[in-house]
Parts: sequence; structure tokens; C-alpha cells
Amino acid sequence: MSEPLRITYLRHSGFAVETGGALLVFDDAESEQSREGGIAQGHVDRALLERYESVIFFVSHSHDDHYNEAIFSFSDLPKVRYVLGFPAPAGREACSMRKGDDLSLFGVDITAYGSTDEGVSFLVRAGGWTIFHAGDLNFWHWREESTFKEIAQAEEAFHAEVAPLIGREIDFAMFPLDPRMGEMYDAGAQYFLMEVRPKVMIPMHWWGRAEAALEFARRNRSKHTEILALTRPGESLRAERDPSGEIDIAL
Repeated sequence: MSEPLRITYLRHSGFAVETGGALLVFDDAESEQSREGGIAQGHVDRALLERYESVIFFVSHSHDDHYNEAIFSFSDLPKVRYVLGFPAPAGREACSMRKGDDLSLFGVDITAYGSTDEGVSFLVRAGGWTIFHAGDLNFWHWREESTFKEIAQAEEAFHAEVAPLIGREIDFAMFPLDPRMGEMYDAGAQYFLMEVRPKVMIPMHWWGRAEAALEFARRNRSKHTEILALTRPGESLRAERDPSGEIDIAL
């Protein structure tokens, strides 16, 4: 039986997932110890973290739009842990994962999958749900700058990293769009939808172009996958699984 689940959009590729007494924070590059107001303002703060039985910060890679060392300002809280897709910075206590690694923390099961940029992507099982955060796993094609050979190589690399996820049952997937790539900026997300078929996809990494996320959701939802664009910091969805296994969602 699945616990109720809430996913809150922070900023860029950042999300907070609440389920079963756990708070899972993904790629929160905006965290600052001094901030107040909490998750409703699109960031986590100490008062929020203290409400949960366990807190896990996930950081897919070290780029500054995904990682801010300020998250370690909460390391004094006894139920806070850190899972990184890169070696822990000097003096910081964290679990570092590479592609293929498995880890369990506080009853949360974590598998690191690959990326087509630095670091990893995360498949997480918590509260009876399976959640995938892609990090910077995407088809980075840059068609206006790259040669045909470079584009073909990027596509081959992307397909190779997605292949191990095909057939995995995923309830919620956070996956990047990047309008900076120009034409076909959503090619990677479309391929992921077609091959992996998560039950719900949430676009991320759209660089302030909320209209790109909204348009992607409008054009690509299907009988296999609902697409929900959370575009305002602090905006959230709440999900429950009904007796038949279907997911009921309220925004």
C-alpha cells in the first residue's frame, strides 16, 4: 500500500518529495540557511526539515544549477543524510554514488543510473512509490552548433543510458527540457516518454521558460503518461494510489 505523496517544485531542477514520514530533496541549488518561509516559497529551511522522521538530499552532479554547498548547513540535524552523484567535498559527510550503485537509507531504496552529462540519475523507492530524477540525463544535441556526427553520437549515448530503465515501472519522473537547444529541445523527453512510459512526468530544467514546460505537457500527454508542468516555486501536487493501483492526483 502506498503512502500519500506530495511533490513540490523548488526551482530549475529542484523538487521536494514528501512521503511516509520522509522528505526527499532533489537538486536544490537554491538552498540558503538564512532563508525563511520554507517550501511554499520554493526552498527548504530548517523548520521544514525538523518536521520529518528522515531527510535525504540528493544531488545528481556538481554543476551550480543543481548543487549548492549550502545544503550542508543542515548536516547537524540527526536525521539528515546526503546522497551525491560525485565525490563528497572535503570535510563533508555524504554517500557518493556511481552508475550501478545501490543504497538504502531510512528504508528508502536508491539506485544510481547513468547520465549524458556529469554525475548520475536517481531511481528512488519510498513510501510505496518509484520516483526517477534524471539530473542532466538528456539528448544534448545542440543542432545549430554540432556536426551531424556529433549529433548522432549524442543520440547513441543517450539511448544507451536510457536502455536500462526500459521496462522499469516508474510512477513519477522528473525529466529535463532545455529551450537553449533550439529546435527539438524536447527530443530527449519525448524519447524517454515513448520508451520508458512513466505514469507521470514533470518537466524540469527549462531555464525560466515556463511556456516550454506547459506546451510540452499539452502536446505530449497520452494514455500511458500524464504530464504535469509545475512552473511556480512552491507549486505542488498530491498523489494517492487507489485500490486498483491507479494514481489520483490533485494540484
